[in-house]
Amino acid sequence: MTLKKIAVLPGDGIGPEIMAEAVKVLQALDLPLQLDWADVGGKAYETSGHPLPPATLKLAQEADAVLFGAVGDWKYDKLERALRPEQAILGLRKALGLFANFRPAICYEQLTHASSLKPELVAGLDILIIRELTGDIYFGQPRGRRTAVDGHFPGAEEGFDTMRYSRPEIERIAHVAFQAAQKRNKRLTSVDKANVLETSQLWKDVVSEVQKSYPDVQLDHMYVDNAAMQLVKAPKKFDVVVTGNMFGDILSDEAAMLTGSIGMLPSASLDANNKGLYEPSHGSAPDIAGQGIANPLATILSAAMMLKFSLNHADAAARIETAVQSVLAQGLRTADIWSEGTTKVSTREMGDAVVKAITTAKTIKS
Repeated sequence: MTLKKIAVLPGDGIGPEIMAEAVKVLQALDLPLQLDWADVGGKAYETSGHPLPPATLKLAQEADAVLFGAVGDWKYDKLERALRPEQAILGLRKALGLFANFRPAICYEQLTHASSLKPELVAGLDILIIRELTGDIYFGQPRGRRTAVDGHFPGAEEGFDTMRYSRPEIERIAHVAFQAAQKRNKRLTSVDKANVLETSQLWKDVVSEVQKSYPDVQLDHMYVDNAAMQLVKAPKKFDVVVTGNMFGDILSDEAAMLTGSIGMLPSASLDANNKGLYEPSHGSAPDIAGQGIANPLATILSAAMMLKFSLNHADAAARIETAVQSVLAQGLRTADIWSEGTTKVSTREMGDAVVKAITTAKTIKS
């Protein structure tokens, strides 16, 4: 098998803790992987003066895939925006051309009671949210702060951002979403705010045009406020959801809580050639960093997505996913998904349990 290079970027807060467990799981698979580590986020700012140093960016560009932890800490909030830790992930997305973000929201049978909704609403839940990642208000120009010259309070300080999407940006994410829907249940929901925003009206029009190339996929459109409501009212009505950068950011975190914890949700951000950056959907959680209570399963499952989408090791990805289900079936839980009758374990113990499940399954198969 060909050696694959992985850029490992742990980041801040709980990033190093959860990354250690994901790497441990990858190493248990005995695959030809070269892991190259680098600082990113606040840690990189401390050591080199920038959240995404040139050396880290170069490593990510030359790797076959990037495994990312999390960035951010409140102590950096006073820095100018260009130097804050969060700029590292935005910079990587832009530099690597990662325009398609896959965020699966799956409620494992063992965690139905950990969800904030009734078990009957989430049992068997399996949603795929596809978020456009390089456009929208996060990257739109102009943006900044200024003295208002009009509006309700001329002369007052105001902040402003620009929401924008071009036709090609919408077309390419729409094709990705329709193709994903073809591999699932052939249902796609496009989420926008076309009743208010010109950007969303263009989004809706273009997605409808692209649908003509996929007549086997059922398409429906939904305003984002209604989509947010339906996710908690009847989540299993959704299959594949495609939406813009900002709406996708919000809805995918909402969907995370349907599964029991955002600590369970992996994500993949892909370019046009399926090279990707893989990270948990949660943040750096500096308030619990170093306590050994963070849930590493989202990062471990992100590593499985990496093997499947970018490294052509689908069988190995399945071994990780099976091991995670086995561990949950054993009743092992980190604090975020713990309930009466289950066993609370640390970050490291959860990683060890997944490794043991992988090696045990390998021994039985042999």
